[in-house]
Amino acid sequence: MHRFFVRKQNIHENGIIVEGEDVQHISKVLRLQIGDEIILCDREGIDYIAAIEGMDKYSVRTIITDRKESKGEPDISVVLYQGMPKSTKMDTIIQKCTEMGIKRIVPVYTARTVIRFESEKDKEKKVERWTRIAEEAAKQSGRGIIPLIGMPVTLTEAIKDSSKLDRVIIPYELEDSLSIREVLCKGKGSSIGFFIGPEGGFDFEEVEKAREAGAVSVTLGSRILRTETAGIVVLTSIMYEYDQMR
Repeated sequence: MHRFFVRKQNIHENGIIVEGEDVQHISKVLRLQIGDEIILCDREGIDYIAAIEGMDKYSVRTIITDRKESKGEPDISVVLYQGMPKSTKMDTIIQKCTEMGIKRIVPVYTARTVIRFESEKDKEKKVERWTRIAEEAAKQSGRGIIPLIGMPVTLTEAIKDSSKLDRVIIPYELEDSLSIREVLCKGKGSSIGFFIGPEGGFDFEEVEKAREAGAVSVTLGSRILRTETAGIVVLTSIMYEYDQMR
């Protein structure tokens, strides 16, 4: 059954109205008809089974036939603080981490970050694009929310933000004594954050700053991972250790 996200104000007592780009997708691409059922999610973890009652070029009107909690949301809230990589690597990171159940992604400027935005408007357009990627991945993977893609922040701001979480880890290639599994097995909270560096990783001072704020540095093994791989590996490890892949 096809899945779409709708805004709360479009959800009424007995029906839901779909607007925007999804209207054409439903009518022209999928060619759904009156009476066909679709899943409409309120972006807050509730799925509605709805039958199409009518449609025009601006909206699709539906009747609610069932309501239930989304099965696509993990019990643990996970936040990725991602050092911004070059090219379209951030697109891949956002897409795959959304599929795996990430709650929030915060793009971070680091000492080795190469990407820079020409203006505030350019930055906002990039975040809008990343948000669209997250929404499409959330639809495809059956998520009950769309992960929040934050505006880019400095590492200092990211570390301050992470202090609200129950646990924070930072994979570091020079860490050789403490594995990610050892850390994840030592008690579990309801929220966890992790830092991933850009190409070239974090420098020593950045890792020390994170450690001083309470982050635990861990090793991911003897292999050097690309920045677009490392976040997916860490998130998968978290979901597995927190029993979110059953």
